Amino acid sequence: MISRRRVVRAGVAGGVCLFLPGGTAFAAPVTADGILDPETVEKYVTELAIPPVMPRDSWDGGTGPGTDGYTIGVRQFRQQVLPPGSPATAVWGYGSCRHPGTFSYPARTVEAEAGRAVRVTWVNRLLDARENYLPHLLPVDPTLHWANPPGGVPGRDSSPVFTSTPGPYTGPVPIVTHLHGGRNTEESDGYAEAWYLPDARDIPAGYARTGSFYAEFRRKSEELFGAKWGPGNAVFHYANQGRAATLWFHDHTLGLTRLNVYAGLTGFYLLRGGSADLGEGVLPGPAPRLGDRPGTRYYEIPVVIQDRSFHTDGSLFYPASRAFFDGFGGPYVPESDTAPIWNPEFFANAMVTNGRTWPVLSVEPRRYRFRFLNGCNARFLILKIVTDPLAPRPAAPVLPFWQIGSEGGFLPTPVQRGQLLTAPAERADVIVDFTSVPVGTELYLINEGPDTVFGGGAAGTDFPPANPKTTGQVMKFEVGPLTAPDGSAPVSQLVLPPCEPLGAASRTRRLSLNEAGSVRLPGVGPRAVLLGILDPAGQPVPLGWGDPVTENPALGATEVWEIHNLTMDGHPIHIHEVQFQVVDRQRDGEAAQPPEPWELGFKDTVIAYPGAVTRVKVRFDQAGRYMWHCHMLEHEDNEMMRPFRVGPS
Repeated sequence: MISRRRVVRAGVAGGVCLFLPGGTAFAAPVTADGILDPETVEKYVTELAIPPVMPRDSWDGGTGPGTDGYTIGVRQFRQQVLPPGSPATAVWGYGSCRHPGTFSYPARTVEAEAGRAVRVTWVNRLLDARENYLPHLLPVDPTLHWANPPGGVPGRDSSPVFTSTPGPYTGPVPIVTHLHGGRNTEESDGYAEAWYLPDARDIPAGYARTGSFYAEFRRKSEELFGAKWGPGNAVFHYANQGRAATLWFHDHTLGLTRLNVYAGLTGFYLLRGGSADLGEGVLPGPAPRLGDRPGTRYYEIPVVIQDRSFHTDGSLFYPASRAFFDGFGGPYVPESDTAPIWNPEFFANAMVTNGRTWPVLSVEPRRYRFRFLNGCNARFLILKIVTDPLAPRPAAPVLPFWQIGSEGGFLPTPVQRGQLLTAPAERADVIVDFTSVPVGTELYLINEGPDTVFGGGAAGTDFPPANPKTTGQVMKFEVGPLTAPDGSAPVSQLVLPPCEPLGAASRTRRLSLNEAGSVRLPGVGPRAVLLGILDPAGQPVPLGWGDPVTENPALGATEVWEIHNLTMDGHPIHIHEVQFQVVDRQRDGEAAQPPEPWELGFKDTVIAYPGAVTRVKVRFDQAGRYMWHCHMLEHEDNEMMRPFRVGPS
């Protein structure tokens, strides 16, 4: 099979010779016509947008005492993602349906309290002014195993059969929102087959309006909580019984996650309070709150970093052909089994932070708390703070990150890190201390992760770092005068809440990560990326989304999941509705290595390195049907996702 890594690296280096089956070669441009050159985009002229708090419904909506109610919709609108003077960008975003001015990319932050439930009515409002449906902003590949509304009820959530290569799907767009990192029951998980279309006037006859599990989860939710679901919406109940942590929400529709998230469907959900949190004033603050006066200064800031590409008119660019990835221009249907539009990964050419390209943040000489989220589709980030954004890579950091938390809340103790390696969906809760930095200093957050797939190692030694002129820069810090005393505790004085270890495991499951090349056209691949199991002889058994459930832990069981990565890529593996603990990693013939110091807390996403076994310990304390998958979104959208069921099958 052609080495995908060789092809991608050639493109990153600027080479234009791509190889096709049969040994032929052709010349291809590194970027397609009409794509905005990121080097022409002015940097550090836009202030970092700090997401405000999502307003609750102004009336209780029947939520009852002890529950906060929200009605959060998804809409299309234009936002100034590129610097002022550039064209605005059409994006999708979440906002409060009762407060129309709150729609944004990324969304406003949902603030939740441990032990206090939140009920969200999620509404699909991808409609125009006449209440007709809006097509997708990006090219949808209808040949994947996907939601497939035009298949009707019999053909939804399937791989359609075509007799010739179809164009992109342009019909009504399904959505379903997943609270990533939550510990919720199945009907509120955001299951990939529980999607729903907007309640549009012009849904074509015969289209399925909901996914295969929507009706079942609707019945269960209405019986449990009494909140009625309606056309174009779903009502999810979040009990908020977990540890205080940085959670986030995003779309999770079968076969469309990569596109719906890329279009803008991302937001923070911060769970505070309870026994696993710290008291008021210990950590840097405040964070945004409802009713803040304009100009309020914040010292706790959520930061989502994503890569995006743009057309010269400001619209989002996402590849409309497999040829963008490796030059393979067909034949597709029916001659081959390779999807015509799906790209195995996509690495965009500009960095977007909190919905703005290369923003700047004015900071004071004091401590700040940043809740970093890698919201990229496929890109791993290696973040550093430096004085020169164009410094030769690897650059020397000038300020450390003190990591105090990961996906599942606080670590056992703060960890000093010169750089932050984060995979897609991972979070790093950090303190950066600017106290000793002179006023007037300019510092830069840079990225040394690769402009291609990540397999481990060090920038400059094991892989070329990101382009220092574009994807190698993230944002700027400008140090101004102190406006108020810093009352937060120095990192050396922090005592973090304890992390209780999980008990002994009753079972070890051996799972596999796999790639599949074309069966019909040797040398073309991958056509899909799959999860699976190992058989008793230790051989991989790749499985697709539609195959029968193989992971069926008992309710209350604690298991070790042993993940064997048989591919060339590192994969961020996410298990829904649990927080697990990393046990170790082991390469063939080598001793097992303990988790990194910043992995010693609870996590919901773990990097599984190529050629290695990654072990995590998981307690399954909620019955139901859930998912585990790779969080490289292009991978999960083409079979690298599997259902699992807790309790009776």
